[in-house]
Amino acid sequence: MIRRWTVWLCVLALLAVGTPVKAEAPDHGYNYSYWREAEPAPYPYVAEQTIYGSDLGIGNWNEPQDVFVDGDRHIYIADTGNNRIVHLDEKGNLAGVIASFDNGGTKDTFNKPSGVYVDRTRQHLFVADTQNGRVVEMERSGKLIRVYGAPVSDMIPKGFQYFPLKVAVDKTQRLYVIAQGAYEGIMEFDAKGSFRGYVGTNKVRFSPVDLFWKRFSTREQSSQMQLFLPIEFANMDLDDKGFIYAVSSEVNASNPIKRINPGGEDVLRREGYFDPVGDVSAIQVDASKQKTVQNAGSSTFIDVIYDGSGMYSALDSRRNRIFTYDGDGNMLYQFGGVGMSENRFQKPTALAMLGDRVAVLDAGMNRLAVFAPTRYGSLIRDGVKAHFNGKDDEAATHWEEVLKLNANFDIAYIGIGKSLLQKGENKQALQFFKNGNNRKYYSEALNRYRSEYLWNHFGTVMSVVIGAAGALLALRIVRARRKAVIHYADTAAWRMPLRTMVRPFSSFWELKYENKGKVAIALFILLMLVVTMILKRQYAGFVVNFNKPTELSSIDELKYIILPFLLFCVSNWSLTTLMDGEGKFKEIVTATGYAALPLVIVFLPQIGISNVMTEAESPFYYLLDSVAYLWFAWLLFVGTMTVHQYSIGKTVATLFLTVLVMAFIVFLGILCFSLVQQMATFIQALYREIIVRL
Repeated sequence: MIRRWTVWLCVLALLAVGTPVKAEAPDHGYNYSYWREAEPAPYPYVAEQTIYGSDLGIGNWNEPQDVFVDGDRHIYIADTGNNRIVHLDEKGNLAGVIASFDNGGTKDTFNKPSGVYVDRTRQHLFVADTQNGRVVEMERSGKLIRVYGAPVSDMIPKGFQYFPLKVAVDKTQRLYVIAQGAYEGIMEFDAKGSFRGYVGTNKVRFSPVDLFWKRFSTREQSSQMQLFLPIEFANMDLDDKGFIYAVSSEVNASNPIKRINPGGEDVLRREGYFDPVGDVSAIQVDASKQKTVQNAGSSTFIDVIYDGSGMYSALDSRRNRIFTYDGDGNMLYQFGGVGMSENRFQKPTALAMLGDRVAVLDAGMNRLAVFAPTRYGSLIRDGVKAHFNGKDDEAATHWEEVLKLNANFDIAYIGIGKSLLQKGENKQALQFFKNGNNRKYYSEALNRYRSEYLWNHFGTVMSVVIGAAGALLALRIVRARRKAVIHYADTAAWRMPLRTMVRPFSSFWELKYENKGKVAIALFILLMLVVTMILKRQYAGFVVNFNKPTELSSIDELKYIILPFLLFCVSNWSLTTLMDGEGKFKEIVTATGYAALPLVIVFLPQIGISNVMTEAESPFYYLLDSVAYLWFAWLLFVGTMTVHQYSIGKTVATLFLTVLVMAFIVFLGILCFSLVQQMATFIQALYREIIVRL
């Protein structure tokens, strides 16, 4: 019986070594919308294989810190705690272990190696031998080629101890090293090992309060304060053009990922809805429960890997997630998370691309997990690659399939729109760019479609323009004849607000002393303003309309227009009765309503114009906004001054105090509401207590 169990255990152990992991796919992933909200999305990658050191017969990993995949897709692992480099083939089988090497006739060993890199040109292995303070170059077999010692230069700070953490080599054999405490940037060495300087220094971040106290502190106090030092880099990788992708393990960093050119400048493209910073929102959608769960805090990246076709992935150590972006900085997908399952991590330390697969080193679980793309992930990658290579039609085919799996994937809409734009189907492209919330390409498509439409309907457009001009001319002739019969001063009451817009001083005087103002007309103007603002929020052109459709509510206009209107009238009347104001409440309401007419007159045509505007023409839209609000403010000022018979200075003071009174009334209202709510809660609790005791 014991032998039978032993045989079965051996069979299971043999099957476990190097076999794919049949892990259940996670429920969902997520991606961020234009509104910075996490929306459920299919999972892009699932665990295919997990590799343990014990399965390979070399003992468990011990705090492994780095992994690299060379051009032949061989895997190299810096098994830091065991002071060795482990070499695996593409399938995860053991190809060799480098724990020692011959160095000038003597046996040499590593001491806490934290970084590993294989030169793509010569296939030489570079190891950041951290505690030995050196970088070791050797053949993949383990034969030593040379040792790069500590840098010697006047640029090195006095007392600096050299502990290399990560290493990379470009096509010209320049060596890049991230060293512990090297705040000046990434250290650069030439092919001969001579130190050349620093690349890509991070900017210093400090608190203005700390800087203020440091300026006014004594030398002794200043020496005890924390130094303002830039954040050191955590990891790096090189793309096929020799640019350095680097990450900094900084909390709440504005630009945690950088793409550094040979001149040391950050040239990473950030043209997405938000910069490549990992999690951009504190709320994450829970698709299974249809609820939201709190997920506070920003991402903290510890590794980055270039993925080809402009794509790159970064590893977040805060929530153990991997975020992938395209060359424009659009987030494509994310996967991973905290957990013990095959698709989660305990303490991920590094990642590498194994073709389209992703190898993730988990020091918490002491394993190497290999992830394979799902159909959803493969379609996204194929779409990005096709677009990167200029094959927009092929990319559109992939994006259409992506939308069948995830209708909320904005990048797919943009990709299809680009394909339509290239074909000259500008009208169809407009809707796709709108669905993808991309105003840049929407403007380009609108400009082309507008030109195309005017060219194809030139006769119709000119007929409308000439007809409109003729109608305006006829209207002016009719008005001129009516003026000859009816004196302008005898204008009907409904024309009074229009006259107020252009002749405010005389009009508000007549409103007060000749009773030509009507409260009903003022309230009608207020109602028209509410309707106009509802139309503006919902139907303004896409280029200038940044309102979220699901959050639009007509009730908001009542709160933001009618309530302030009533508050202003009540506050102004209450205040001016104490400041010798001559205006009655009826006159204040009428003057305020008439003053709001420019908002209606300007905003209504503005809505129509905005729908044919491009992004380059949008400043004209905001200019109209400014004109309308300034016109309203001017009429309100003149109306207040005329109604109350104040001087200019007293009118300014009155309007300022009116705003303060409005704020005070709102404060009292909130306070009263809070007290009533507390009383209601107390009465309910008291009632329940009585019921329980009875």
